[in-house]
Amino acid sequence: MEWLIWIGAAISVVGMVGLVWCILRVARAKKAGLPEDAMRAELKKVVALNMGALFVSTIGLMMVVVGIFLA
Repeated sequence: MEWLIWIGAAISVVGMVGLVWCILRVARAKKAGLPEDAMRAELKKVVALNMGALFVSTIGLMMVVVGIFLA
């Protein structure tokens, strides 16, 4: 089940890249000095992406754990 560990690790890395992207997007929005309404709209978009990235990362980590148990 070594392949499950490596696939899970790759999926987890994709999720982590998504999280970093969300952080950078919020930092850019803060640096741009957007008005409050525009900032709230941007943060609403980022929250959805952040939750998706967390979900992908969690699924990847679960695949790694299952692969370790089955190895």
